Amino acid sequence: MNNADLDFNSKVVLVTGGSRGLGQDVALSFARQGAKVMICGRKQENLDLAVKNFKNEGLEVAARPAHVAKAEDVSSLFKDLDKRFGRLDILVNNVGMNILTPSVAEADESIWDKIIDVNLKGTYLASKEGVTLMRREGRGKIINISSIAARRAVVGMGIYCVAKAGVEMLTKVMAMELAKYGINVNAVSPCMVRTKFSQPFWANEDLLTQIVKTIPKGRIAETMDVVGAVMFLASNLADFITGEVLTVDGGAMTI
Repeated sequence: MNNADLDFNSKVVLVTGGSRGLGQDVALSFARQGAKVMICGRKQENLDLAVKNFKNEGLEVAARPAHVAKAEDVSSLFKDLDKRFGRLDILVNNVGMNILTPSVAEADESIWDKIIDVNLKGTYLASKEGVTLMRREGRGKIINISSIAARRAVVGMGIYCVAKAGVEMLTKVMAMELAKYGINVNAVSPCMVRTKFSQPFWANEDLLTQIVKTIPKGRIAETMDVVGAVMFLASNLADFITGEVLTVDGGAMTI
């Protein structure tokens, strides 16, 4: 192993949902390692704040609004990326959302559609566009952000569990299909990560105490725990790894 294995100098990286939370920390980490980074998000104000955070570190980032569950938005996003950079080396499908639902069987169809569309359809649409650019270069890395909820049913998060299970199978199917084109497809599956997305859980001390009891390492994940796994899978060190789900959960799935 040498420094070149973790060198992303001049690599072009797209992070969906990169305007805040885990996505922004992933995007910042790639930029710090010399990558050319583009982020997308639904809200312009969040993108503006993210750009400011990059500038505060002396880093550049391309940012544009896009809803990953809308094919026209995704197509436009990738056309813009191609025009700006001429290629795509790494795609991180980070966008995710959840709406607490007491029961899948009792959930309104619109809630099902929204959760499945953003988490699963969005990953599919972005990957489909990304593959077109990567095949042109004869290589590429796609990293999908999943969750241990894909393999462990959680009360109140049933539809999210189903969506993330779909993301993990999509990862394996695309890895099988795209290996011959030099494209690696993997996923990172964390336990609860301390972000605004999960704040309703970890901000409640009693609930947090119960969650931590299920994690042998004795805490929930911080964003940089997950960033490290993403960077590894995007690096040369993982060139022979594809179709895998890297679990980052402090040992939670061992219980």
